[in-house]
Amino acid sequence: MSEPNPRDTVATDPAAAAPSAPGRRRRRRLGAPLLIGGVLVVLIVALALVSFVWTPYDPGAVDPAARLESASPAHPFGTDRFGRDTLTWIMYGARITLMVGVVAVGIALLIGTPIGILAAVFAQYPWGGWIGAAIMRANDILLAFPALLLAIIFAAVYQPGTGPAMAAVGIASIPGFARVARSGTLQVLGSDYVRAARAANRSPGAIAVVHVLPNIAGMVIVQASVTFAIAVLAEAGLSFLGLGTQAPVPSWGRMLQESQQFLTTHPELALWPGLFIALAVLGFNLLGDGLRDRFDPKMEVR
Repeated sequence: MSEPNPRDTVATDPAAAAPSAPGRRRRRRLGAPLLIGGVLVVLIVALALVSFVWTPYDPGAVDPAARLESASPAHPFGTDRFGRDTLTWIMYGARITLMVGVVAVGIALLIGTPIGILAAVFAQYPWGGWIGAAIMRANDILLAFPALLLAIIFAAVYQPGTGPAMAAVGIASIPGFARVARSGTLQVLGSDYVRAARAANRSPGAIAVVHVLPNIAGMVIVQASVTFAIAVLAEAGLSFLGLGTQAPVPSWGRMLQESQQFLTTHPELALWPGLFIALAVLGFNLLGDGLRDRFDPKMEVR
């Protein structure tokens, strides 16, 4: 009597062919942060874009007769102490939030990423190890200056405003990009295809552009998303302290500042800007988590 073929047993076993339940749940969890974060980010971006073509009222329009009104069909989010429509200010404030985030992340990405790559490239050569170490020590010194402290310095040298706030947040975020870029570059430089490129006498610049940048792009994008959330929160905090966006430009942080004296009588004045700040920060953080799960090979389900 012949024994059954093991290959036939494996092929006909439905449990072996179907993925496990934890594996299916893991796949769903990987997509949830990216989906939720993407929806929230799209909501904030859409709010800002719509404000360029339509808003319920002029943001500078003042109506003393309608001051401190509750939510109504004419004013869905109510009005502030000057009778200005809160929804209009929320929409205009989304512009400032996104502008600060884009500029601050752009500054940090364009400066921090090359610094991190250079530090890692120099570290590969016996004569350049001290250069890479010096670059990262300077990066650590910059890490000791938070965005708030830089904003105070810029406000003292120049004047409080959106520009100094964007520069302060961007400069304070450079060390994060430098560290991420250096870590990713060191991993790429230790790979076989980079060794082959060196054997073919490719220059360090060509290796950085052709091999390093495409392979660390995912890490840099994740860092950009997380930094965007930090920039949104920093701008709101600086505007709340009077170091960011100045009147009469609408800003979510300034809306929180102006609502302090009405917290007991009209808490909705603080509710709406605080809610949208929270949604923006949550959206970009979840987006960063989802992108990290997608780009990190350790998170893949096998």
